[in-house]
Amino acid sequence: MGIGSVCIKDLSKSFGKVKALDGVSLEIKEGEIFGIYGSDGAGKTTLERILCTLLKPDGGSADIFGFDLLKDRKEIRKFIGFVPSTFSLYMDLSVEENIRFHTDLFGLPFDKDDGMIAPIYRQLAPFSDRLASKLSGGMKQKLALCCALINRPRLLMLDEPTTGIDTVCRKDIIDVLKLLNKDFGTTIIISSPYRNEIKMCDRATLIENGRIVRVGDPSEILPPEEVTICDANGQLCDDNAIEVSGLTKCFGSFTAVDGISFNVRKGEIFGFLGANGAGKTTAIRMLCGLSEPTSGTGRIAGLDLNRDYEKIKSHIGYMSQRDCLPPDLTIRENLRLIAGMYGMRRKEADRRIDDCLVRVGLENYADRMFGSIPLGWKRRVGFAAAAVHRPEILFLDEPTSGVDVEARKQIWDIIRAEAGRGTTIMVTTHNMEEALWCDRQSIMVDGSIKAMGDLRSLVRTGVSPDFDDVFDLITQANL
Repeated sequence: MGIGSVCIKDLSKSFGKVKALDGVSLEIKEGEIFGIYGSDGAGKTTLERILCTLLKPDGGSADIFGFDLLKDRKEIRKFIGFVPSTFSLYMDLSVEENIRFHTDLFGLPFDKDDGMIAPIYRQLAPFSDRLASKLSGGMKQKLALCCALINRPRLLMLDEPTTGIDTVCRKDIIDVLKLLNKDFGTTIIISSPYRNEIKMCDRATLIENGRIVRVGDPSEILPPEEVTICDANGQLCDDNAIEVSGLTKCFGSFTAVDGISFNVRKGEIFGFLGANGAGKTTAIRMLCGLSEPTSGTGRIAGLDLNRDYEKIKSHIGYMSQRDCLPPDLTIRENLRLIAGMYGMRRKEADRRIDDCLVRVGLENYADRMFGSIPLGWKRRVGFAAAAVHRPEILFLDEPTSGVDVEARKQIWDIIRAEAGRGTTIMVTTHNMEEALWCDRQSIMVDGSIKAMGDLRSLVRTGVSPDFDDVFDLITQANL
């Protein structure tokens, strides 16, 4: 085994009857950016957690720059950094306090001008006194990356580092990673279900069911890329399900939503886009009757936004980007719980639950515990929970966050089928490919809507190569 590489031989790891890794062998060269690509449950996270010494393998071995994975765990921890997929921060500490905590762990001084830390710290410095819990998703991930760099790691591992964050923050993080690799020779391992993150790598591997399928250039690993623009479904009409005029929300002197106006037609899939902190979530909370507008008017399913906010709740469904259902209940029990909240009687509830399970393709798995099912399934159950009372309008907050390509397509098949039944759907997403699947799109910047309409025409006509570029042009005010 070479001291200038990460050499993995026949690694295996099981959790009960589930074989997470099955004889994995790889060699990752020092100084390269290496990608691990695979679907949910393929073994990506397990492999990285073993290499980080957070898990012990059941079998096999690994040599990390000349140190044995099992015998030299303490030494290895001195020169690695790890950014997990779930935030590794203390939410009740500020940005500065989180960083200081990590410097104390390593017994190191904090130098904000250190060449390795400075590029990411400069983006955090304006928020140094803000609690981590008050940061946007993108800023939390930047803070997690900053903390992982405190010990100037020789090997940096990231587990789905840009899940749930906007394209601007995603590019910021990718630029920092490229800089670390170029200027400091940092070896970087990225596990991800996203094409853009794998495409930046020097080499990558495809992992399926805990086994390495192939290793090579990212172009050899990734499935063929298809740009699909879905035309409007046949249910669109001139009647509006959502009408908003001058909607504003202020928190003290801060204006989170600044006089936005728009309409969404019945049966339309409307993409509500914007960077982290643009005001999307605040706007949706007002539309759902969860937050009172500071000013402005609106009608949701024909009901007045200011007067009928309690009645509105029975006409809408909301799917959060986070899994909020009890993990120790089965899929069916969770849906019964939601149906009960809407006052449905048992017989009617069971009938609607059976219908929902068929529509999301989980009718044969209703008795599985929610906490034990794959992430893609959890997102489908979340959709069923939002739709079980047959609302006129569905609000979907990043419905495919963190899921793999195949699961994403399955969820969008469900979304399009629901819109085809006449349900109005308003969806937020940071995946710009999904914007192409919406009938119309709006893009929010700093609390205001900067562009709205069928913005896919810019891709169709060749003005932009893809919707990522459309988003960048509009958010950077160059369009």
